[in-house]
Amino acid sequence: MPLLSIRDLVKVYQTDEGMFGKTQREIRAVNGVSLDITQGETLGLVGESGCGKTTLGRMLLRLIEPTSGSITFNGQDVLGAGGSQLRRLRRDMQIIFQDPFASLNPRMRVDEIVTEPLVIHGAAASNGGQSTTASTSNTNLHQAAIEILRAVGLDESALRRYPHEFSGGQRQRIGIARALVLRPKFVVCDEPVSALDVSVGAQIVNLLKKLQRDFGLTYLFISHSMPVVRYLCDRIAVMRRGEIVEIGPAEEITSRPQHEYTRTLLEATPEPEFRLG
Repeated sequence: MPLLSIRDLVKVYQTDEGMFGKTQREIRAVNGVSLDITQGETLGLVGESGCGKTTLGRMLLRLIEPTSGSITFNGQDVLGAGGSQLRRLRRDMQIIFQDPFASLNPRMRVDEIVTEPLVIHGAAASNGGQSTTASTSNTNLHQAAIEILRAVGLDESALRRYPHEFSGGQRQRIGIARALVLRPKFVVCDEPVSALDVSVGAQIVNLLKKLQRDFGLTYLFISHSMPVVRYLCDRIAVMRRGEIVEIGPAEEITSRPQHEYTRTLLEATPEPEFRLG
């Protein structure tokens, strides 16, 4: 059974047009998408800007409510969940945002940013099922923050600093730490390297591969870069105008594309030129 199953997912936005906004027009950001993601795999979702990739990724976590369709995670109905059930689901489903600066609160220190999910979900309120004092709880939070920062390649000195004191790559590592501190099963990676330069982005991609092995993660990796998804992903789904036009193993999609749009994306990838002299 797939870890995550999507069936006929649709998101429609209503826009006001004409004089005084009397005319309404429907925009289908996501139009009948069906996907399965198995435990431990990385599914790449690739397409040009505005094709609906981010909308789809955020609907999976119900950060955006779908218009219609179904989402099943680990056998549970995500769209039918509410209250405490939805809160429990969200512990297992997290997101890494695209912009590592805009997604971090500039008024919070790194220790507060990283441990906030633990506080919200009450994960620090107990210790092995036993009640704890406030002091013990704070110690648990501090230790959890140190452990997850080390996992993403940052040391303890980062805890008392603010986001503006870090480089873009370091800020993205903090965002990854925040997403993983609850030890989720599934992570939506929403273009996590598009705001970084190539060398730093490559480090983040390799870090995500390592973390997947260490934590047993399943990824939906959203990107507009075919080389990145070819390197990182097991399968690739190509999205165009809110629809999946092609899906298959990464090697097959990149070497033998069947859809014209997939071929166009591959042809748009810059090829390095080496000249002597």
